Parts: sequence; structure tokens; C-alpha cells
Amino acid sequence: MLVGGRWVAKWDPVQAKDAKGGFVRQTSTFRNWITPDGSPGPTGTGGFRAEAGRYHLYVALICPWASRTLMARKIKGLEEVITLSIVEPELTDEGWRFAPGADPVNGATYMHDLYRKADPQVNGRATVPVLWDKATATIVNNESADILRIFNTGFGPLAKGPDLYPAALAAEIDTLNDAIYPTLNNGVYRAGFATTQLAYEEAFHDVFATLDALEARLFDGRQWLLGDTFTETDIRAFVTLVRFDTAYHGLFKCNLRRLADYPRLSAYTARVHHLPGIAETVNIDHIKRGYYSIKALNPNGILPLGPRLDWLIA
Repeated sequence: MLVGGRWVAKWDPVQAKDAKGGFVRQTSTFRNWITPDGSPGPTGTGGFRAEAGRYHLYVALICPWASRTLMARKIKGLEEVITLSIVEPELTDEGWRFAPGADPVNGATYMHDLYRKADPQVNGRATVPVLWDKATATIVNNESADILRIFNTGFGPLAKGPDLYPAALAAEIDTLNDAIYPTLNNGVYRAGFATTQLAYEEAFHDVFATLDALEARLFDGRQWLLGDTFTETDIRAFVTLVRFDTAYHGLFKCNLRRLADYPRLSAYTARVHHLPGIAETVNIDHIKRGYYSIKALNPNGILPLGPRLDWLIA
């Protein structure tokens, strides 16, 4: 959507396709890390030292990727350390838009304004989340998986809360993340934005095979996906599950079963939602208005009245 720093054409959810007509997600382009001493992280360059008030997080409450970071910010007790802006839920012809005054840091109207400020010649989509450095006026990172881990360890003693990526479970976390991401987190998008029947059916089967596997994983009252320890994998699963019946089941044609038809996953979703502060990161109205504003999928812009989400009050 940005070519050489210029906004071109109208916002379109499908920017790239594979040989089968399948949806291909853009690779994140800003991959620096915040660390306690400002040293480089696993990717990018150094110079981004953890400091209270220096960094600003931009999110959309509709977006599961952005909501990962919002959950981590809450769980790690970083609300007073990292300031926050939220875009409007509806997607416009120029992508994510801010309500007047919603960006006190840069005064942006659209998310793509921030990308151009960070790099006047930037190419690609203007996505959320964005972790912004006020000191150098640039984007630190726009990859949600990175930001989740930055919030977990990058702020050192400024952060509180549980370790979301404990060393003893790291290998198991990585394995389960690698299984869930392409088949469920991105699988619903592969189904919803497929441009051929073959691509849609492959994604559809992936989604429900993974939901079936996760339902089975929560056997004998198992609390979290990796047992008794809540980890980043639970965050990554929850942000898709919490949107499933509202958006993915109908609009994205993932309609074999609802989340409500999975008793263990429904109870699990309610358990995560009831954790302290997590309900504040979930806005069903934004989720519904945002997804149903995608003209490629809902050209008349009609908002459904349902569904009833029993897990919300479970």
C-alpha cells in the first residue's frame, strides 16, 4: 500500500497470493528490540534502551496481532511504562485511521503517516501493532511476536507479572506456536481471503484440525495449553478464539463448527478472558465493526446482530 513512501490505490486485504490463490501475509519490516541496556536484540540494531515513558504502542482492538501485544502489556504491568493509542475499528480506503486527538505523540491521521515518518521511502502495508520510540521518532518494531517477547523481558525490572516464555518450556512453546500460527492464527485469514476454492478448502481443514487438536489438548481439566503455566502460547491462541464466532465463523467462512461447539475451548477462552485486566483488551463491538467494514468481504457494510457469546458470561 506504500510504495516509495507514497500511498497508492485503495486498501485491499489481499496484497499477495501464492500459486494456489492462497493469501500470503506480508513480512514485518521493522525488527529492532528494546532491551534493558539498549544492546541489540535477536534482530535489528541497538540503541533502544528500556525507559519508562519513552515508548508508545499503536494498536487496533479489532486486530488479533495487535491484541497479543495489548495483553502482554497488561499482564506484565507495563501500562504506566508504555503509552497507548488505539485506531478506529473500521478500515478505510487508506487503512487504519485515528479519531481526532487519538495520537497525541505524532498527531497522525492514518497509520501510514507513521510509517512514512519512520522511513520516507518505506514500501509495504501500514499494519498494527506498532511500537514507537518517542526519543528517536521512529518505529522500533511492527512484528507482534517480537513485541510480545520484548514486553516479557525487554523492560527488565520495569515489568512485572509472570514470565510468558519460561526457559523450561521454551522448546514446547515454540513447537506449539509453530503449529498454531499457520493453521489457526493465520489459517482463518487464509480461509477468509482465499481467492480459489482449493486454497479456501486447504485453509478450512487446517483451521478445524487445529481446533480439534486444541480441544483434545485440554483434557482432564487442564487449565492452559501447556499445563499449569500460562504462557505466550495462550495469548496467541486466545486472540483468535475470542474472535472466532463473531467474525471468522461467518464472514471468513470457517463455519464447520463454532467455538461454542467446543466445550473445553469455550471454557478455556472464558478462563483467559476472566484473568485480571484481559477483558479490557477485548472489544467485541470493535471486532465486529472492524471485520465487517472489509468491503471485499462485506460490500454492503451490513453488521450482523449476533452471535450470542455465552462464554463471555461463563
